[in-house]
Amino acid sequence: MVRRYIDQDMQAEEVMNNGFLRAFQKIEQYNYKGSFEGWLRKIVFHAVSDYVKQNIHYSEKIMLVEKDEYVHKDHADKLYYDQLLKLVQALPDATRTVFNMYIIEGFSHKEIGKILSISEGTSKWHVSEGRRILKIKIEQLGLHYS
Repeated sequence: MVRRYIDQDMQAEEVMNNGFLRAFQKIEQYNYKGSFEGWLRKIVFHAVSDYVKQNIHYSEKIMLVEKDEYVHKDHADKLYYDQLLKLVQALPDATRTVFNMYIIEGFSHKEIGKILSISEGTSKWHVSEGRRILKIKIEQLGLHYS
């Protein structure tokens, strides 16, 4: 999960260690309801979120939202997970963070706005921009459809 948000090895390791430290400090708060993995994942995600807030500055306040454009499923199946991860990691930092939170983690734009201190419109723009960039990259790989 950490590597989806932070592409530099040293920073990702630092955030992961910080997340585990927080988990050890809060271990008594785990009440054995639900999965331990989910509880730990939430704590590590908060460490990622804190890192992102401190290190990514949101200068754009763009409110544009494009219609979603999808790649045909048959072509998307040709993408290996590693290729897709590299494409996502190549997104600009702010866009990658919001894209991962919305697409992969399932946060709403309202939740993302609150966590990252940005507007819902800015969150929507980053997701749209991420999709636009990924679509271009996938087309460059020859996996698009007409």
